Amino acid sequence: MMLVLILAMAVSFGIQSWIEGGVICAVIVLNIVVGFFQEYAAEKTMESLHSLSSPTGTVSRGGQTFSIPSTDIVPGDMIELKTGDTVPADLRLVEAVNFETDEALLTGESLPVQKECDSIFKEDTGPGDRLNIAYSSSTVTRGRARGVAVGTGMFTEIGSIAAALRASNSKRRAVKRGPNGETRKRWYVQAWTLTGTDAVGRFLGVNVGTPLQRKLSKLAILLFGVAVLFAIICMAANLFSSNNEVILYAVATGLSMIPACLVVVLTITMAVGTKRMVERNVIVRKLDSLEALGAVTDICSDKTGTLTQGKMVVKKAWIPSRGTYSVGTSNEPFNPTVGDVTFTAVSPMQFDEEKEGPAVENAESLVAGNRQLEDFLDVASMANLSHVYKSDEGEWNARGEPTEIAIEVFASRFNWNRDRWTKGQGSKGQGAVWHQMAEFPFDSSVKKMSVIFSKITPQEERAMIFTKGAVERIVETCTSVIWDQDSSTPVPMTDHHRDQIFQNMEDLAKLGLRVLALAHRPYDAQTRLLEGSDLSREEVEKDLCFLGLIGLYDPPRPETAGSIQACYRAGVVVHMVTGDHPGTAKAIAQQVGILPADFSAVAADVADAMVMTASQFDRLSDDEVDALPTLPLVIARCAPQTKVRMIDALHRRGRFAAMTGDGVNDSPSLKHADVGIAMGQAGSDVAKDASDIILTDDNFASILNAVEEGRRIFDNIQKFVLHLLAENIAQACTLLIGLAFKDADNQSVFPLAPVEILWIIMITSGMPDMGLGMEVAAPDIMSRPPQSKQGIFTWEVVIDILVYGLWTAALCLTAFAIRMWGFGDGNLARGCNQGWSPQIQDCELVFRARATTFVCLTWFALFLAWEMVDMRRSFFRMQPKSKRYFTQWMVDVWRNKFLFWSIMAGWVTIFPILYIPVLSDVVFKHKGITWEWGIVAVEAVLFFMGVETWKWAKRVFFRRRARKHPMLTSSETAPERP
Repeated sequence: MMLVLILAMAVSFGIQSWIEGGVICAVIVLNIVVGFFQEYAAEKTMESLHSLSSPTGTVSRGGQTFSIPSTDIVPGDMIELKTGDTVPADLRLVEAVNFETDEALLTGESLPVQKECDSIFKEDTGPGDRLNIAYSSSTVTRGRARGVAVGTGMFTEIGSIAAALRASNSKRRAVKRGPNGETRKRWYVQAWTLTGTDAVGRFLGVNVGTPLQRKLSKLAILLFGVAVLFAIICMAANLFSSNNEVILYAVATGLSMIPACLVVVLTITMAVGTKRMVERNVIVRKLDSLEALGAVTDICSDKTGTLTQGKMVVKKAWIPSRGTYSVGTSNEPFNPTVGDVTFTAVSPMQFDEEKEGPAVENAESLVAGNRQLEDFLDVASMANLSHVYKSDEGEWNARGEPTEIAIEVFASRFNWNRDRWTKGQGSKGQGAVWHQMAEFPFDSSVKKMSVIFSKITPQEERAMIFTKGAVERIVETCTSVIWDQDSSTPVPMTDHHRDQIFQNMEDLAKLGLRVLALAHRPYDAQTRLLEGSDLSREEVEKDLCFLGLIGLYDPPRPETAGSIQACYRAGVVVHMVTGDHPGTAKAIAQQVGILPADFSAVAADVADAMVMTASQFDRLSDDEVDALPTLPLVIARCAPQTKVRMIDALHRRGRFAAMTGDGVNDSPSLKHADVGIAMGQAGSDVAKDASDIILTDDNFASILNAVEEGRRIFDNIQKFVLHLLAENIAQACTLLIGLAFKDADNQSVFPLAPVEILWIIMITSGMPDMGLGMEVAAPDIMSRPPQSKQGIFTWEVVIDILVYGLWTAALCLTAFAIRMWGFGDGNLARGCNQGWSPQIQDCELVFRARATTFVCLTWFALFLAWEMVDMRRSFFRMQPKSKRYFTQWMVDVWRNKFLFWSIMAGWVTIFPILYIPVLSDVVFKHKGITWEWGIVAVEAVLFFMGVETWKWAKRVFFRRRARKHPMLTSSETAPERP
């Protein structure tokens, strides 16, 4: 687009049209200056947003542990790492438990590296062999560790590589080479050709920026071709005369098709939109996702922490040989002293509220003489990485994963806190009793975690394996269980025992609880852990003794149910993909509205399709999945490959999927989804890197905010693109049809002068379109189906461009004709394209007609910007629920102050352009008008009537269409509803 202006300037100077050339030069300079500052502001905004999504580190300072951006880490900080984290700095490890990192970006080694915190190496040892160092930007693939930061930023190993590569950011394509390094001439030609093509593409903007920016750059090139074609038509209509007036007319017609500020307005709109999203707890990492957000039809959301509060509390604990322990309601999830503890000597499958026992004043008294409960609490407390502690101010705090915190709080209710036994902290003040020997962290593939502890007291010395995890995985590794109330001796586990365990698990899950199992076994002397021995996880986690079940409750967020209902009203289907038990997932899904509350009333085949486990879904072939009456709304026990298959199934049905995730195992699905959404608080750095947007509050309602903001941005882009192109069509048609207006020398006369066209392009397009880009969301934006996959150029938009453009051109030509032939003698004189002088009195009629046309087109373009605030509703009734029946439009035009003042500026500047003598007749080639304002006023009324009639016709059409197809509006595809 800028290229066309440069060519037009060159042509104008070439034919010595100094005024036109000077004005075009000023427009180019203004465009460059404004564009530079706008792009600079946009880049600064994006940099600030990128810093918000940069990797973070968990730092221990001043006795407190908190997360900070990696840029704030300094040498000497103590950093904690866990699976999925990106190492924020070079760390000297001081603690490592089964700790492995992926250092492929540094060493090229494809396999993770096992780290050893106690090892010491010589100074000249290479980076790949320094097993006591975790390197910045490497990814933790397994285990956990703590280390001291010894290098940050450019002083890390990866920083030294970045410094070496800083000057090698070449844009030249590499020459292809054979197996032995040989090259051929055609490979050089190929590399040079591709390098040249890339350079041209960057210059034209067709291979840089977001897909929408590239699409609009291609549109600009198409319009450039149309502009050249129109210029040729102008020259042909005047028999390719070399007359300066003919050349100027051709240049003006070409300029009329150039939306000079389109890409700049788009960039600013997206930058402002991403900044607004930050205010709504959404960080946009990739601008591409803004286009996809408006078209999202399905959201696949995790449960824990997203649909629920992520603050779990233990509600039930079942020990087969004793009974069920229950915990009452508490508003302080970290405080083990709040909430009544009750006990009843029955299992959950026999449990009801009437049998709940009385509250126990001192839960610690339940442990005395209760060996089964002691064993249960040992596993709950030791097979746990969280810490629950009381601060100096008397407040209870916790650090760790929500599930483990809840279990540790439950153990602390019985004074069985981990720190009491491992550090000697507690009310009785005894020394440390349990000492950790080894740890096998939770792994999504085995769904268990195990620890080995030794107990050393004057009375005994023994080692135990403590294991907790998914019920199915624990039960399959258990060979014994303490079942009878009259005996504390383990008995072999039978199928009857397993059936009873699973039935009790189902009953707990029906209450909406997440159920885990606990088990243990002695670590005998023959296999006692020796220093440097290589433990096998399979050997450790076998022949366990089942101890009981523990049920945790994660209450839904208060706003979740309303947000899900808003999603359905917006045509967006919500799916729950969770690793929880099907019963738990189903109960929570019914509470928040993903599943019908009366699920029993749903047809059997549909109900079976609505709730599935990952194994059930994965057993189905693609054809069988496509034949389901509905895709699952709840997938429990979900695995990473299941999420990817779910996205593929949605794509085959023509759906646009958004997927949430927080762990390393969620990365493939986040990458595969149309919009990947990572959790900002609980999410790993790997998940954030694979995502398109990040939720800073891990809240499902923020996803709805992102969809709404994406639709708003999409709508606004459609509005200003429609406004721009309709204006271009109007100008081009006015000039092309105006070719028929021939003067005494048989030369076409401008209905609009070149400088007038430039003025209209800059004043009625640039600032008002920026205002349209800042418009608030339409009232019904979340009550209509998602955007069509056609993008911004739907059939409705294309037809609107033609209708508004042709209607505006028709009125402008009518204004010119009425002034020339209706109230004048139709004398087009000669030389009226060149300028005004007192000697050429015959041109006054042409100049006044041109001024009338100019004012009409300017007003129409400005008023069309207000009409585009809503593409279907009347300008006078954009808020249908408002009680201001005749004055609501006054409120609406003032709501967007940027748009209001942009339009007012365009309206006010008409008057000096019309009435300042030299500026009017020499530069703009028109004269001030008097009674012609009557023509302008009538035409303005006709313009509003035409636009309002077209909007009314569209509303009638889409209303009838909606009655025939309730799920459809415009060209959208009907969303799938449960």
